[in-house]
Amino acid sequence: MHGNDPIPTLDIDSMNAVPPPANAVTADLWCQAGLPPSALASLTLSGSDPVMPSSFAVGTAAQASIAAAALAAAEVRHVRGLSRQQVSVDMLHAAVECTNFMSLDGVIPEVWDRFSGLYPCGPDARNGWVRIHANFRHHREGALALLGLRADDTTTRADVIAALSHTNALDFEQKAAERGLVVAALRSFEEWDASEPAKAVARLPLYTIEKVGEADPRPLPDLQATERPLSGIRVLDLTRILAGPVAGRTLAAYGADVMLINSPNLPNVDVIAETSRGKLSALIDLHHPEGRKRLAHLGTQAHVFMQGYRPGGLAALGFSAEGLAHLRPGIVYVSLSAYGHEGPWAHRRGFDSLVQTATGFNHAEAQAAGSDTPKALPMQILDHASGYLMALGAQAALIRQQQEGGSWHVRVSLAQTANWLRSMGRIPNGLACAKPDIECFLEATDSGFGRLVAATHAARFAQTPAMWARPSMPPGSHLPQWT
Repeated sequence: MHGNDPIPTLDIDSMNAVPPPANAVTADLWCQAGLPPSALASLTLSGSDPVMPSSFAVGTAAQASIAAAALAAAEVRHVRGLSRQQVSVDMLHAAVECTNFMSLDGVIPEVWDRFSGLYPCGPDARNGWVRIHANFRHHREGALALLGLRADDTTTRADVIAALSHTNALDFEQKAAERGLVVAALRSFEEWDASEPAKAVARLPLYTIEKVGEADPRPLPDLQATERPLSGIRVLDLTRILAGPVAGRTLAAYGADVMLINSPNLPNVDVIAETSRGKLSALIDLHHPEGRKRLAHLGTQAHVFMQGYRPGGLAALGFSAEGLAHLRPGIVYVSLSAYGHEGPWAHRRGFDSLVQTATGFNHAEAQAAGSDTPKALPMQILDHASGYLMALGAQAALIRQQQEGGSWHVRVSLAQTANWLRSMGRIPNGLACAKPDIECFLEATDSGFGRLVAATHAARFAQTPAMWARPSMPPGSHLPQWT
């Protein structure tokens, strides 16, 4: 919100008090994917919002996106010649999985850098609010430099607040974007809707599945009745924060051979220990010809290629959707972006927390709380729901490949997912919901990072339970070759 008025108290009567039931939301996702309605009879959902303290239907978003991805796995199994099986998802379990809770050797890692977060601009926030994402060193140092501050231990959050007191939120956001940094100015829903980036996102559906090349159907490996639905399907995972890794982790839970490809030159955050469950983890430097050659070779043997580079980033290295379709006819290529692939922000970097701020959620949640201070959603639901939508889209495209042939490009963005969450309406008194006890949803496993405690997968399969057969391992633990 920009101006010197405090965030007003929300008129609850203006809220859509009856979000659609989760089964209707899931059915809509399913139909958008072009999958057979008859399969929905195999799905059971339990629970209802609110399950987390929020005025938004975050539990429904978590449950519906997980349920659609899981049912799609069961449908892949059916397309591979086996019977459909029952799938069930509990809403609270789904929401807990979307919190990304984890501990390593009994220690819960710090989620945010000390400079990450929301800051007022001008006295009493009269020039708006901005959110700075500083979890990566180069983003932190860039934001501090833009404020004229030193990137060392002598600089404090108070220094950042003081520097921003002379700044306008929208101006700072624009200057940061011009330098490739990750900053978002706080907007209300009305302010976001009036912007050109919002209008571009509004023209897009929730996700797209587009044919990008001709190819004959490529038979999948034979599947035994006891094997998980995606067994024998190879997935290259070139994603980092957070939606893409969730998508790869989900496909791994359903049996896919997922190979996470990291750059040896880029940092990671602690949550990689949780999102790498079930994956091979290799390093490839795509700035060197040998690295690009290695990735191309892996691509010729893959069924799915997922990437979360900013739009155009991989294409510049020779790995666009069309390029992969030429290299490996029949490939399913999945792209993740922050603000969609069209419009003035198509190339802008962003993370869940920033998209929440830019698109109006932090302002709206503060309204519901009667607070003058912007308020975040209780979990990074845009990331998680987008990850499960990526998994849904990938599997739906695999089914189309089996039935129609062709190479396919699936596109998902955090901002499109934000529109979807917003479309579900609001939950009066949702913020009064107590934080749940999550202990019963956690499991402890050994990993290459230490003893990992994290949530189990919320989808339950009657015949082939989801599981992570490989422990999460640090980048470079495996060679960049298929086993």
